[in-house]
Parts: sequence; structure tokens; C-alpha cells
Amino acid sequence: KVNKQRIPLTDNSIIEKSLAKASKGRIICIEDLIHEIFTVGPNFKEANNFLWPFKLSSPNGGFSKKLLHYNEGGEAGNREDKINALIHRMI
Repeated sequence: KVNKQRIPLTDNSIIEKSLAKASKGRIICIEDLIHEIFTVGPNFKEANNFLWPFKLSSPNGGFSKKLLHYNEGGEAGNREDKINALIHRMI
């Protein structure tokens, strides 16, 4: 999020310009940003607010039986290791 606009993170200079001041120089590249979010470090709030959430659309082919639980043959519920297939259909 740079000037309230979505900007692709193509270069570390974008991150450095936006987060170096807020993080007191601790976040200057994509690796620092990932580490800060993964470890929930002291500058997590600034790092998290810098990133826009990504948008998912409905999966290709739609949902079938979305009222039933996944274990019962439906779509709702915990998919465990099969979540990647659903996300792939949504992107």
C-alpha cells in the first residue's frame, strides 16, 4: 500500500521507501517483510498494514452442496491438505 494504492512489489526500494521510517530501518527488503510477518515481530502492525489483502473469486465450476460439511460430501468445513486445490480454483 503506497499512497493508498495497490503497487506490485517488484523492487526492494518500494518497501524501503515505505517501511524504513515506520520500522526504524528494520524492514528494508522483501525478506525482512516476510520475516516480520512470519515471526510477528515488533513491527508486525506496520508490515501487515503495508500489504493489501489479495482477492479471491468464486472457484471455477462453483460450489456444489455448500451447506453440507466437507466430510459429508459438501463444501463447508476443514479440508486439511486439500485446501490448495480450492485456492488454485479461486485464483
